[in-house]
Amino acid sequence: MSGTTPTERSSESALTRLFGWIDGSLLSLCLASLVVVVAGGLVQVSFGAFSMTIGEAWRAVFDPAVIFDPQVWQVFLLGGELPDLGRRTLIVWNIRLPRVFVAVLVGANLAISGAIFQAVTRNELASPFILGVSSGAGLLILLTLVVFSGLAAYLPLLAALGGMFAFVLVYLIAWKNGTSPVRLVLAGVIVGTVFQSLQTGLFFFVDDIGVVQSAIAWTTGSLTGTDWEQVRMALPWSIIAVTLALASSRQLNVLLLGEQTARSLGMSIEKVRFALSGVAVLAAAASIAVAGIVGFVGLVVPHLVRNVVGSDYKRLVVGCLFAGPALMVAADVGARLALNPVQLPVGVVTGLVGGPYFLYLMRKQQNIGEV
Repeated sequence: MSGTTPTERSSESALTRLFGWIDGSLLSLCLASLVVVVAGGLVQVSFGAFSMTIGEAWRAVFDPAVIFDPQVWQVFLLGGELPDLGRRTLIVWNIRLPRVFVAVLVGANLAISGAIFQAVTRNELASPFILGVSSGAGLLILLTLVVFSGLAAYLPLLAALGGMFAFVLVYLIAWKNGTSPVRLVLAGVIVGTVFQSLQTGLFFFVDDIGVVQSAIAWTTGSLTGTDWEQVRMALPWSIIAVTLALASSRQLNVLLLGEQTARSLGMSIEKVRFALSGVAVLAAAASIAVAGIVGFVGLVVPHLVRNVVGSDYKRLVVGCLFAGPALMVAADVGARLALNPVQLPVGVVTGLVGGPYFLYLMRKQQNIGEV
């Protein structure tokens, strides 16, 4: 390359290695998703029981007394007592915006979890729901509310444990001198079906209508009543899951090549598959712990992103990190405003979006299934 020194060429090569995988399609997807998140967030903060104009709500969002005050952010992220803030600022930042932040975390976690499960099983129809994680969490939630109501304060933790237990059970059922993508999916369907039947049976033992409503909110997914406590609960695990997913993009790409090719490249298939599944379960559990079981996000988002940016998991994970929150925030806006003042569970809206999308997909593609 004439006109450039070896140092400059080395610098250009390093930049290419670091950022060469970022292309126009990924940037367009990320920017469009950011626009949806910001627009949806501004809509969310503009409506509520306390009436304020859209201009007042937006001024509260960008209040310098919050944005540039480290003490306020310390209280938000670590807990404590807030300093004096204006009424509108307090309502927007302490009640309305946390719901948007939780939606962002839940959407990102579910999308990344679904993307990893689809690589592990080499099946684009895999998701936390298909592999039993959501059903296990839902069963333990309902069991806690109906039988062990004294443990209701630990519901988020129990939901996460239920999801983890379900996937370990799926893995054990699928094990036969190792696992295979097909056996994992079939075992997930079996465990999910059994756990959902047990959930339905437990409803017959509930006499308190309040318990029934609470259980339905958890098992259909809801962001109603979320606050900074849920943000603090999900944020650390979300950061860990996202970091591990990005760091594992090469292994995910190798898994897509098939077991024989992966072994020839020196990969320990079972160890990698189980470790990556653990990352996916962690991401799903972080979501379930704060919002309950939100269906279809982990199924739809990776597929949509794959259609835009391709199957390279470095781009796919980053795309899911932006597209998941966009779908979740948009769905929550619909859940909150569609039947205002009645609020729908956000899982109902994602189901209404995801079902028709996969019907369309089935009609359009004959070979849907294998990634």
